[in-house]
This record gives sequence, structure tokens and C-alpha cells, in this order.
Amino acid sequence: MQALFNAADHVTFDLAGRRIQVSAPIDIHTAVDNLDTFVTRRTVRNGQFDAVAGTGWNSDQVTSQATYVSTGMLTLTGVTNVANVQIGSLVTGNGVGREIYVTAKNVGAGTLTISRPLTGSLGTQIFTFTRFKYILDFSGFSRLDRIEINDVEFNCNGVCSAIMLAPSGITFRVGDCVFNRVKDRAITSIGEGCQGMFVDRCQFISEDQSLPVSSRSTVALNVNANDTKIRHNRIVRFLHFAVLDGSGHIILGNHWFQGDDLTAGVRSAGLVLASPNLATVISGNYIDNCHIEWNNEHDAEPAFSSEYSFGGLSIIGNIFIASNVAPSFRWLVISPRGPGHFISGLNVSGNTFRTFNATVDRVDSADTTFSVLDYSRFRNVTFENNTFNGVTQLTTSPVSLEFQQNTAATTWTINVGAYMPFQAWARTVQSVVAVGQINGPGSEVRTDMPWVRTEQGASQQEVHLNWASSSRGTVRRRFAATGQSDRASLIGPV
Repeated sequence: MQALFNAADHVTFDLAGRRIQVSAPIDIHTAVDNLDTFVTRRTVRNGQFDAVAGTGWNSDQVTSQATYVSTGMLTLTGVTNVANVQIGSLVTGNGVGREIYVTAKNVGAGTLTISRPLTGSLGTQIFTFTRFKYILDFSGFSRLDRIEINDVEFNCNGVCSAIMLAPSGITFRVGDCVFNRVKDRAITSIGEGCQGMFVDRCQFISEDQSLPVSSRSTVALNVNANDTKIRHNRIVRFLHFAVLDGSGHIILGNHWFQGDDLTAGVRSAGLVLASPNLATVISGNYIDNCHIEWNNEHDAEPAFSSEYSFGGLSIIGNIFIASNVAPSFRWLVISPRGPGHFISGLNVSGNTFRTFNATVDRVDSADTTFSVLDYSRFRNVTFENNTFNGVTQLTTSPVSLEFQQNTAATTWTINVGAYMPFQAWARTVQSVVAVGQINGPGSEVRTDMPWVRTEQGASQQEVHLNWASSSRGTVRRRFAATGQSDRASLIGPV
């Protein structure tokens, strides 16, 4: 590695198919010894790193009191025992989101720099800092660009993790690699060294495979920055496949499965999307016995103010499978961490939802543990052309349904809330067409057009169809959970 980073006449370190046994982490920055940044393409390829069990892989853990004094900042102050907290440590504590790491420390000032803001953690508390051990550890560099690892097996053997990235850098690439029996993490980004990262055609196998989902702790990878391409990978029984912050991600053609052998067992999130407006595509994946969780857990001010709320997500052409799950299982869960949030831009189309040895109530839900969504502000929500098997209640917006009124009335009450994504409000009526003749109470013919009121009833999920006179008959109507502002309008001359 020292020669690879310092010699201008070689760009590839070819391991020549060799198995290299390692009994402790390889600190690449220390090995290279004379560089803090490196921005020229270099590649390691064609071999195996085989972790040999020993104390060199033991995780280090420090518990310290610290203060988070300013919303949105990335600094912990007044850190006791700060010298013993290692860069790259996972931070856990009250209000700390998943996959937040220490990126830098200042022993003299007693401060730590962390990778993402904390949610609701202002003040002083006890934090735990856990430093996992990685076969290849790049965290000592300040910046690394264009490093590639191809056709390498990381045989973690249940004793260690695989790769830790530098705190800063772009286009780190991992291709055609195998991460076998990962103890804690396969690929960890402690800062923004994951900007534009590629992860292609890899296999991730967890050491937690035999454990029930509720007992697992492993995460295949995390991302803090933007524009990653995660494509054509296979991921086996982690707690989470990926925790993704940032935006502009392409998640394509992967197969991740996280079930266990329990009947009606709990299921964890496969993808955790930790940015509300993320301009991300999830397409052509096989999503098996886990769900997509969409939240804003890395938002220092989780209540909606003037920023973008949840939006910019396309979930297209995926296979969703679940087996031996409880009826309460859902494949798509949105979990706002503060009040006032809504959805403005979601496309769920062309997916297949199917269960085995189970029936689920519906495919989507809004988690109200922390807050509720503002359904009055839903816009551009499309949930259509999906197929459902083993699902009691279909989710679709717009939804086209036939309604029959047998008793003549001037107001027909139609409840469509169960069909709306996340059981949102019925906000618009796109069309009403009579199916056959509309009659009055004495079978007299009605020829007038009805008018509608949306967002009616206690839950705002009813639509009232109003007639000039009492009428009965059948209509087909098309409703949506999105607002009037989604539709263009033309106003003629006055």
C-alpha cells in the first residue's frame, strides 16, 4: 500500500489471487506514512483478506458526558475523557440518529466533531462511543478521492468489519467484492468520503444470519453525502442493508432479504432513508422480508418550517416479498420526527407486493411515534399500477371506483380513505361518470350534473356528491390524495 500511494508508475495493487491473513486492522494512513490527502485513482484487486480471531479486533468503547449546545452544529463540547474517544467511533445516546460517527477531535478544547446533527439532544447527557475494527481503515486520511477495490473478498469471520472510509472524498468504488460474515459493519462512512460512491455487484453476508431480526445489530453500509450508485448487490440478513442520508442516490437491481425463522416475526428496515427530500430512485430491486423507512432522523430541527418536506422519491418496478409476518407488517413506512411535514413528490408505480404464509393489512403506513403528517398539504403523490397478493387493503391514488346509491338522496357519501396512501385525505375528485341512468325516487330520469365536496367527515376521507334533487344510481369516480395545486386550470373570458 505504501508503494501504491507513492509510486507514479503503478495504479493497481494486484493481490494475484492470494489469501492474506490479518490479525488486526490495517491502518492505511499509518502504513503510507507520508500523506494526508490523495486524489489520484488507485486500485486494489484480486485477492482475499482473511481475518484471524484475536484481541486485535475487539471493539473499543468509551462512555462520556458531553454537551450539544447549538442546533444544526456538528460539535459536542465539554467531552469528558475526550482523549480516549477514537475517530471513527459510532455515537449513541438520546436523540442520536442511526449511523452517526466521530469524524475529528480536539483534545485541548475538549470537543468532538460528529458526522450528522443530532435531533432533540440540546444540553448535556451521557454518550457512548464505540469503535469497531475494520480490515482496511482509511479514516486517518483527511481526504481520499477515486480509490477502488475490485474483486476482493473480505472474510470477516464474525470477528471484524471490512472498510472504513476517509472523512472526506469522492467516488470511492467497491466492485465485485464479497463481504463474508461481517461482525458489525461492511462499509462505513464516518463523514463525506462517500460522495458519489459506487457499490456494484457485491455480496454482503452478515454474521447475524442465525439470529432473529430483533437481536441483530449489523449494517451493511451507510451514506452521509450525495449521489451514490448502489447497484446489483446481494445482501443477506443484516439488521439494515443501508442507512442513507444525502440525496441523488440510485438504488438499482439489488436483492436484500432480512427475514428469520420465526412465525409472525418482527421485521426491520432494509433501507433507512434519513433525508426528507432526497431526489432518489429505487428501481428493479428484490426487497424481501423488510421495509423501506423514510424519516428525517438526522434533522437538527425536525419540525417543518420553510425547507422542503418529504418528496423527490421514486419507487418503481420492484418486487416486495414477505413471509411469516404479522398482519401489521408494512413495506413502506414514513416516520416524520417533527410536526408539520407532508409529502410533496412520491411515485410508487409498477411494483409487485406479495406474501407467503401470511396476509398483511396494507403495504404502507405512517408511523406516528414522533409526529403526524399534515395530510392537507399532500401534493404529487402517485401510487398506481402496482399488483397486490396477500394484501387485504389495496393502496392506490388516483383510485377509480364504482359507487351505487340505492336510496334516492341529494347527497351521496363516499368514503375512499382506506385506498389513499398512508390513509391520507380524499383531496380531489378527478372525474365522475354515470354508469347507466340516474333516476329520482319515482324512477324519473335525472340529467343534471352533480357537484362535489372533498375532505369531508371526521377523518376528511369522505367525498360528498351533491345533486339538485334526490337521485339514485351508479357512478364511477376517480379520487386522489393530492391537492388542487397539482392540476393546471384555465379560466376563460369574464
